[in-house]
Amino acid sequence: MRAAAGRLAGRLATVLDRDGRADLVAEFANPLPLLVIGDLLGIPEADRGPFSSAVSTMFAPEHPGQVAEAVDRIHRFLLGLVAARRAEPGDDLLSALIAARDEGDRLGKDELVSLAFLILMAGSENTQHLISSGLLTLLGHPAQLAEVRADPSLLPDAVEELLRYAHPNQMAIRRFPTEAVDIGGVRIPPGDTVLLCLASAHRDPARYPDPDRFDIHRVDKSHLALGQGFHYCLGAALARTEIRIALETLLRRFPRLALAVPEDDLRWRASFRSHALRELPVTDR
Repeated sequence: MRAAAGRLAGRLATVLDRDGRADLVAEFANPLPLLVIGDLLGIPEADRGPFSSAVSTMFAPEHPGQVAEAVDRIHRFLLGLVAARRAEPGDDLLSALIAARDEGDRLGKDELVSLAFLILMAGSENTQHLISSGLLTLLGHPAQLAEVRADPSLLPDAVEELLRYAHPNQMAIRRFPTEAVDIGGVRIPPGDTVLLCLASAHRDPARYPDPDRFDIHRVDKSHLALGQGFHYCLGAALARTEIRIALETLLRRFPRLALAVPEDDLRWRASFRSHALRELPVTDR
């Protein structure tokens, strides 16, 4: 999917070519993963606008009631898409999942829709946030930005450090112990909620030397941004590819790329679980 993602990133980047100024959250970072997921699931071009609008509303509602409305619209859309792909299969992941079900696999209709919804959620939100916060981090470290511009082979290492340093998720998904466990001298009884703080783990001085410093040359490139073990991210390779292509496209095409407002004026969407930019105004003039 690398070539297709590159074409999509190039197409979205034309907004800066045209205007010399853009909000890279709304006009680049947010739509790119949705377009890639659209290709993966076989969403028709004509339906991607309303679909993207519903997803954006779900992630950033103006009032709480909009979340339920957006989820309902997405659910009904995916039900229709499953029916359409059954009637006319394509070369896409959803068609492959439908074929597996019809050949006797255990995926029911609701499971297919639920899985498509999960792929949509997991394949868009964190990648969107990391593209924008990753670019902001690079712009805030001009010496390392210059190194990456001069030698694009450093970009994979930069992406790994960004996954550690600028990952949007503060917390991992809740865990529930099935039996009593002792952690750090504290006994956690069965059934209690356990929240793992990824942000703290990624800045742990016992693991990373000078953990609050962004360093694309960091030797220890391990992190928890994509999970571990059974819960390792199914789309890890795709996420890395999209982030790399997004940053590579912007840095290659816009050598004068800079923030259009002071960094202190940037607005963040902070919640219990994630910390993400609401907007990223940039200029190339």
